[in-house]
Amino acid sequence: MNPEFLIAKYEGLLKDHPDDELLLFSLGKALYDAGRVPEAETHLRAALEAKPDWMVVTMLLAKIALQQNDKAAARVLYEKGLELAIAQDHEGPEEEIRAVLAKLDA
Repeated sequence: MNPEFLIAKYEGLLKDHPDDELLLFSLGKALYDAGRVPEAETHLRAALEAKPDWMVVTMLLAKIALQQNDKAAARVLYEKGLELAIAQDHEGPEEEIRAVLAKLDA
């Protein structure tokens, strides 16, 4: 689906439910997919603040930090994501995070 359509949809829904973490994530992801990274980061951080154990959001924020060449922030977020992946039994994301952390260590 077209990211701009999704952005408009989620922006509209957030007007009625401004604290809905799923809508914050959905808008953040749509903005990210549209290349609007700074806006995406704002909404993703709000979603993570509302639900601090959200592994997917943590990983996406880590990816954004890495894209912005902020390796220190990326490492912190990936390490938190790894903790969450292990605690939540998400083997695929755990492997993905370990691979990224190994590259950061190289």
